[in-house]
Parts: sequence; structure tokens; C-alpha cells
Amino acid sequence: MRLKAVISDRAEALGFDVCRITHADAIPHAPERLARFLNDGHHATMTWMEETAERRAAPRALWPDVRSIIMLGMNYGPEHDPLENLDNAEIGSISVYARHRDYHDIIKGKLKTLASQILAAARERTELPDDCADLKVFVDTAPVMEKPLAAASGLGWQGKHTNLVSRDFGSWLFLGSIFTTLDLPADEPERDHCGSCRACLDICPTKAFPGPYRLDAGRCISYLTIEHKGPIPREFRTAIGNRIYGCDDCLAVCPWNKFAESASEAKLKARLDLQAPALEDLVTLDDAAFRELFSGSPVKRIGRDRFIRNVLVAVGNSGDAELAKRAEALLDDPAPEVRGAAIWALSQLLEQPELTRLKNVHEASESHAGVLEEWRAASEPSATS
Repeated sequence: MRLKAVISDRAEALGFDVCRITHADAIPHAPERLARFLNDGHHATMTWMEETAERRAAPRALWPDVRSIIMLGMNYGPEHDPLENLDNAEIGSISVYARHRDYHDIIKGKLKTLASQILAAARERTELPDDCADLKVFVDTAPVMEKPLAAASGLGWQGKHTNLVSRDFGSWLFLGSIFTTLDLPADEPERDHCGSCRACLDICPTKAFPGPYRLDAGRCISYLTIEHKGPIPREFRTAIGNRIYGCDDCLAVCPWNKFAESASEAKLKARLDLQAPALEDLVTLDDAAFRELFSGSPVKRIGRDRFIRNVLVAVGNSGDAELAKRAEALLDDPAPEVRGAAIWALSQLLEQPELTRLKNVHEASESHAGVLEEWRAASEPSATS
């Protein structure tokens, strides 16, 4: 059996849903596109993208010896349309990928196992000496442009929302890669099948797409609720709705999802308690309870304070006056980003006289400039509903 077929069979046995191969020079236009993204400032505060730009731009810049790249995809399709959560303002909507175990841990372990099996198979079939072939595994955390490489390998194509789309799995593929010095036959790239469709561009609540195939991360809800530190800019708070960690709108609306199936990997299936968690339960989480609830989840990495900031934005958008007491309890929270978000939530839920009363109680003891600015903005008549 040819080595390429062995790789595909071993990948399938480990739970990968698709496996394709491309060569190290398969994305010649990636450096130019990355440079434009960075020059436009569309990476927002993610300065690490600038710092790793040279290595990110081309696989050989990351590892000069790489010859072939094995791209792998694992389906994480949801059992229910994630857009349904947006219709219930009393719950928090967590992105599909974060409703169970951290996919980095799951996929990286499988990639390492597959890499070892590939190396053993290569040596067995070609009688290579131990130092004649090498492999490196990557999953999202390294400066690798997975989506262009996945498109070049034939896993799918980059849609107008810049994410990968598959004819077989729609929007729901986690990507991993194995770089190798082995010279493997490459698969044909996938062509773009978006046509005239604009569904992903038009649905974005914060207008994060300046145009097709371009994303301004600074306006993206996934960036704002995960990567962005400090208060969420006021101009985006209402549009965020009840999205408390990430956003699936542009993925979920894609017509190619009609071919998608739900995830087969048990650790990628949504936990029941994270499918539609109640805001009234989430907003009371202290650090210990937050860590316990999100143990093993990617949500844990943003920390309790940033998470509660997100929840309070959702509370403010809920229209539920009963949640005002939950927000009021956080006006004395140690974290300024939480106190500030609590003020904004209350400004959306309370009438001006009650808001003024709370301001008189809390403002005098407040020293953080950002929180004081939230009190000032909340005092303006247009701040309350």
C-alpha cells in the first residue's frame, strides 16, 4: 500500500474526518494577503500576528526543511442550529466549538499519534534511516495559515467570511497540520463554490466584513468577546446580544451546512449545561465556580472577569428587569471591567431615577477612570431604555 493511502487510513482510524496533502509552496499569495490584513489594522490588538508575520506568511519560513504538509479536518458539527439560541435573551450563547472539551488538546494528541505512525510506516516501506525523515505537528496555536493550506490541499475553500467551507462538512471543521520532510504526492486544491451568495456577510451583527474575503477582527464578536481586553466598545454592545463567548452567525448561515452532520467525536459534542446556560446562573459565578464550570473548556482561558463582562453585556441586552439585582451585586466587584459592564447593564434595565440612586451610592468610592466614564455615560438620558 502506498504511504499516502496508509496516512489516510491511519487518520481515519484516529477519528479525523478528512485528510489531504499539499506541498510547502502551495500558498504563494498568502504573504501579500497577510500583509494587507496587518497594514489595514484588521488584526486589532492581536499584536502577536505582527510579531509572527514572517513565519506565518510561508511554511518554509517557519520550517525551512518542510516539503509536504498533511492537512486534517475533524468535524464538530452541532446537533442544533446555533442561531436558535439568539432568539432567547435569557440565555447565554456560547460558540459551538467551545461547548465541550478544548479541541486543541483533543486534536494535538491525535496528531502526535498519527505523526509517529507515519514515520514508522515511512521507515518500514522505504527503509529510511532514523534521521532521514522528520515531522512537526501544529494545531491553531502556532503561526501556521491553516485555512489557505487546507484550501490548497482540497479540504475546502475559504468562503467570503474567510473561514473554511467544505462540501461535505459545511462550516464545521477543526483543522490540524503535520509538516514533514517527506516528499508526498499532493492533492488538488478545492475551487471556490460561494458564487453570488452573501449570506455570511449580510448576517454579521457588527458589520465586520469590509468586503468579501476580508475580515476586520476589531469588529468581530468572536474577537470582542474572547481576545479583546478591557471594556467592550459601546458601539458594539447592543449588537452583541446574548453572545457571551464567540459568534457562529457567519458559519451557521452558510448554505453548505445542509450537507453537514453532527460531530462523531464524543468530546466535541456539546455538554448539556453549555448548550443554553441561563444568564442568571452565569452572572453569579465567582472565580472558583467559573473554573469548575469551564474545566477543560476553551472558555476557561479568558478568565472569570472577562467572561462576566461578556455576560453582563448580555444581561443588559436581555430586557429582563429581574436580572438588574444580579448586575447591581457586581458594582463592587474587584475587577474594573466587571464593574463597568455592570453599570452599562443597569443603564439598559433601570429607569433613570433608580440608576441615579445607585450612582450616588457607588461613584464616590470609585477610583478607576474607565468605570467613572461608564457612570458618566450611564447618566446621559439616552443611556437608559
